[in-house]
Amino acid sequence: MNFHDELDLLDVAQNEAAVEADRMELEGVDRRSFLFTSLIATAATTFGFGATALAQTPPASGGRAAGAGQGQATPPTPLGNGEPISWTFQPYPAGTGALMEKLIRERGAAAFTRSTFVVDKWTGPVPTSGDDIAFLPAHRLSALIKEKKITSTELTKIYLDRLKKFDPVLLCAVTIMEQQGMAEAARADSEIKAGKYRGPLHGIPYGIKDLFSTKGTRTTWGAGDFENRIIDEDAEVVVRLREAGAVLIAKLATGLFAQGDQWYRGRTNNPWDIRRGSSGSSAGPSSATAGGCVAFGIGTETSGSIVSPARECGLSALRPTFGRVSRHGGMVLAWSQDRVGPICRTVEDCAMVFNVLHGVDPKDPSTVTTPFQFDRTIKLASLRIGVDTAAPKEFVDVLKELGAVPKDIAARPAAAGGGFGAESAAAFDFYVQAKAKEFGVDLATLPEPARGGGAGGAGGGAGRAGAAGAAGATGTTGTTGATGAAGAAGVGGGGRGSSGRATSMADLTRWTGGRFTRAFDFIQQQRRRQILITQMSELLKDFDMYVPGGGYDVGLHASTGHPCVVVPYKFDSPAAGGGGGGRAGAAGAAGAAATPTPAATPQAPIVYNKQPICAVLAGNLYNDDKILSVAHQYQMRTAWHKERPKL
Repeated sequence: MNFHDELDLLDVAQNEAAVEADRMELEGVDRRSFLFTSLIATAATTFGFGATALAQTPPASGGRAAGAGQGQATPPTPLGNGEPISWTFQPYPAGTGALMEKLIRERGAAAFTRSTFVVDKWTGPVPTSGDDIAFLPAHRLSALIKEKKITSTELTKIYLDRLKKFDPVLLCAVTIMEQQGMAEAARADSEIKAGKYRGPLHGIPYGIKDLFSTKGTRTTWGAGDFENRIIDEDAEVVVRLREAGAVLIAKLATGLFAQGDQWYRGRTNNPWDIRRGSSGSSAGPSSATAGGCVAFGIGTETSGSIVSPARECGLSALRPTFGRVSRHGGMVLAWSQDRVGPICRTVEDCAMVFNVLHGVDPKDPSTVTTPFQFDRTIKLASLRIGVDTAAPKEFVDVLKELGAVPKDIAARPAAAGGGFGAESAAAFDFYVQAKAKEFGVDLATLPEPARGGGAGGAGGGAGRAGAAGAAGATGTTGTTGATGAAGAAGVGGGGRGSSGRATSMADLTRWTGGRFTRAFDFIQQQRRRQILITQMSELLKDFDMYVPGGGYDVGLHASTGHPCVVVPYKFDSPAAGGGGGGRAGAAGAAGAAATPTPAATPQAPIVYNKQPICAVLAGNLYNDDKILSVAHQYQMRTAWHKERPKL
C-alpha cells in the first residue's frame, strides 16, 4: 500500500465517521470529539508510526473530552496496597468452572464440605517441663487441652515466656501480644470448661507473619517507615483462626516487604545455629516455631518465602495451591502469586491448621473451595509419585519402604518472567509515590531500565541465577542470600536484604523498574504463562505428586500455582552458604565472582550445628491433602521432626 492509498483510506474513514457522528450527536456524544478520536484510531491502524504523537494532541478548545460526560472528568480513585484486581489468576488451565465440574464428577458434592479434623487421644504421662511441652507438636498440645491435662492459659504463658527470653537472640518477633494473648487464652479455658469446644485449635497459641493486619496491634511489613502503623482490621486468616479458638500471641518478623530475613531491627536468626539467618521472608514464623516460641506460625509465599525458611529452620510446612487460602488483610506483593500457609513442627500440624484456613472468601476473588481430606492411612501404592533424578535418595528410599512405586519424571518446563515486576510495582506505587515526595524526586525523570534479560523482574532485581538455585529455593521472595564477598565466602543464613529503612530512591529500585513494563509486554507474559501452566498440566497428567531436585521448582510453581510440603528427611550439618534463594543473593554471588580480588589466605570451611535437613514433595494442583497425607506417613516412619535446637 502506498502513501496515496493510505490517504484515500483516511478520506473514506472520515466520511464514514462524519455520518456516524451525526447519529451519535443525537444521543449526547460531542460530534467534534467523536470525529477526532475516530480519526486517531484510523491513523494508528493505517500509519503505525507517528500515531502515538497524534493521539497525544488534545482536541480543539470548546469540545468535550471523549467519554468525559458533563462537567469535569472524575479523578482516578486513589489506591493503596490491598485493593484486588479485576482479573484473577486461575492455575487450572481450563479455568475454575471446568475444575469444579471435574471435582464434583470425580469426588461428589459432599467432598466440598469442610471435614472434621480429629486428633488422637493423649497417651502416657504428661511432660512436666515447660521446655518439653513447648516443643510438642500442635496436635499433641490439642489433645492435652481437650482432655484438660493442661490449660490454654498455662500453655500460653510457657510460650510467652520463651518469646521474651529468646527474641533478643532470634529477632523473630515484631510485637509480643502478652495482654491480648492471655485474655484469649482465658476465654478459651472458660469456653472449654463450659463445654463449648471449638475444635483442635482451641486454646493453641500461635504467631502470624507481620504482613497481616490485626486490630489494635501494629502491622509493619518489616519496614521502619511503618514501625508504628496500626491497620484497624483483622485479616481473614486471623478471623478464621480466632473463630477456631486459636490464641494469637505474636506478630512475627518478615523480611522487609516480604524479602529475605532482614528487617528494621536486624536479621532474624536460625535457632539451630544463630550464625545463620532464618532465611525468609517468613522469617519470624519459621524461627519462632523451630525455637519453641509458638505452637505454629502462619507464613506467606510469593516465590520461596515459605519453602526457604522452613527448610532453613528444619520444619514441616505447606505452601498450598494458589487460591486455597484468603490473602485479605495481608500485604500484597503479587496478586497472581501470593499464598498463605502454615509453618509447623509436624506435617499433621500443617493439615490441622490448613483444615481451618482453606476455602472461599468473598473478600479475596482468587479463592476457591476444593475438597480437603487428610488421610493418615493413605496407601502409597495407590498413588502416582514421580521422582526427579536429583531427588534426595534417603527420602525416596523411605517412600519405597512405605509402598510407593515411584517413576522418573521428565524435566519440567522452564519458567519465564510472569509479570511480577509490574504487579509489585503497582502494589507499592502508593509507597514509592510517598517516598519520592519525601526525597524530592520527580518519578517522571527516572531512567527507563534496559529491556531484555530478566524482564518482568522487580526493578533492581537481578533475575534468577544458578548459584542461588543450586543452594536452595530460588525466587523473588525467598531468602536473598549472602551478598557480595560474603556470598562468595559462604556466609550462612540466607538473605541479608535491606536494613528496612529507605533513605533514598536508590533503596526503592525494587519497585521502580516495574513501572516501565508496557501493557503490551505484560499481556504477552500472561499468554506465555498460560502456555506454561498448560505444559505443566500435560507433564503431570499421570502423576499425583513428585519429588523435585535441589531447586525444588520454586520459581516454576510461583508461575503455575502448584502446592508443596516441606518435610525433614535427615539430620546433618547444613552446607555453608545458607538457605539460598532470592534474586539479590544470586546477583551478589555472581558479582563477587566477577570482580577480581586479591588472593586471600585459605580459611577452614564453616561447620554449622547439625539440624533437620528437608526435602520437598510437590503436588499436582489441589492435591494438598494427598501430599500432606504422604508426608505424614513418611514422618511417622522417621524421627527427624522430634529433634529440637539447643538455644
